[in-house]
Amino acid sequence: MADNLLWDLKSLSPLQLFERVTEQGEKVRALKAGKAPKDEVDAAVRMLLSLKLSYKTITGQDYQAGLPPRDLVWINNGPAKEEEEDLVDPWNVQTSNAKGVDYDKLIVRFGSSKINTDLINRIERATGRKPHHFLRRGIFFSHRDMDQILDAYENKKPFYLYTGRGPSSQAMHVGHLVPFLFTKWLQEVFDVPLVIQLTDDEKYLWKDLTTEKAYEYAKENAKDIIACGFDINKTFIFSDLDYLGSSTGFYRNIVKVQKHVTFNQVKGIFGFTDSDCIGKISFPAIQAAPSFSSSFPQIFNGKENIQCLIPCAIDQDPYFRMTRDVAPRIGHPKPALLHSVFFPALQGAQTKMSASDPNSSVFLTDTPKQIKTKINKHAFSGGRDTIEEHRKYGGNCDVDVSFMYLTFFLEDDDRLEQLKQAYTSGELLTGELKKVLIETLQPLIAAHQERRKQVTDEVLKEFMTPRKLAFEF
Repeated sequence: MADNLLWDLKSLSPLQLFERVTEQGEKVRALKAGKAPKDEVDAAVRMLLSLKLSYKTITGQDYQAGLPPRDLVWINNGPAKEEEEDLVDPWNVQTSNAKGVDYDKLIVRFGSSKINTDLINRIERATGRKPHHFLRRGIFFSHRDMDQILDAYENKKPFYLYTGRGPSSQAMHVGHLVPFLFTKWLQEVFDVPLVIQLTDDEKYLWKDLTTEKAYEYAKENAKDIIACGFDINKTFIFSDLDYLGSSTGFYRNIVKVQKHVTFNQVKGIFGFTDSDCIGKISFPAIQAAPSFSSSFPQIFNGKENIQCLIPCAIDQDPYFRMTRDVAPRIGHPKPALLHSVFFPALQGAQTKMSASDPNSSVFLTDTPKQIKTKINKHAFSGGRDTIEEHRKYGGNCDVDVSFMYLTFFLEDDDRLEQLKQAYTSGELLTGELKKVLIETLQPLIAAHQERRKQVTDEVLKEFMTPRKLAFEF
């Protein structure tokens, strides 16, 4: 029986296995508290001991309550050499595969759930709106507890949205728009409050920035975020450096999280070392706190039981695995999450975008000429070496950056499929595909720049002032 149990548990991720042991421990405590028959309690205890033994066998670690296993985020990526692996954490995304990170394996490693057709259809039924193309195309591909959010919505119970931005530079690139465009759609179809955290404190701790420069970047990035079209009556944007000192509810939640997470845990989850400054070690609690409605008493009237939904790139998931572990122990619901894929650099999905390299992406400040030059010169091609070969064998959309960018920003599904078929067959050349991308991005960015011009300092101040929003709680 023990061998069969071990075999069944090997299919679970370390975190899922940890949660299985935790659940069994809670069951044993409940049986004892309820004075259940002795044989029932003994059977539950035997199962708990067997699970703990299996946990140690599989993870190489003793089970400790409240201390999840060290989250290993190195993942084999297909049939390539074993040393060629993906690295995904909140600060690094690396892969040797031209197609990008293997997201199916990342789901298994992180223990999240795939966004499948049934869930997308349920979102459509609940909202009465066609699902966003980010959902239809698998750009948002993974979730935690989205079914609970839909349960709440269908039962007329409130929830709210929380997302964020780490302001490491003055200019944002088109990839930075992805979570905000999707969050705006979610806010519109569900009609819920939104809080947006600008982690200027994080960037001060990790980057060579002064607090003044980090705060300046936060305000500049906030103007780009506002230019996405968020409703000022339903959205609160805040800088950590600014808001932390003025909200007792926010700081109290930070302290509660800090008390319930050990140094060993943050080392295991985030890879901190003894030489990291204590600001880095305590920062995850600051990113966790907006997951709790009582961090915003002016919006939620001090209520602590309103669930949060967080759209973010999947590299931010470690913060919220920690948050979800702590939440029940400090009296809050676990936040739900929707995870997006990573936006590729122009040079290819296996390379990293950098704010210090203006050619690694298309920035929101770029002129039409700069956009055209960057794409023509730097966008990695999935085409063949010669026109003759391309006409004969066709291009590879899986690695072609122009096609990848179009999956994000070309909303017409039929047009995208036509381009895919034409490029794959060799009918459409790389230069012609790049031209379609240029003609897609130039008006999109020009329109964004026009909207940003309308975001005055007064508008910015109103978005960033703690206040009641257009909801009653």
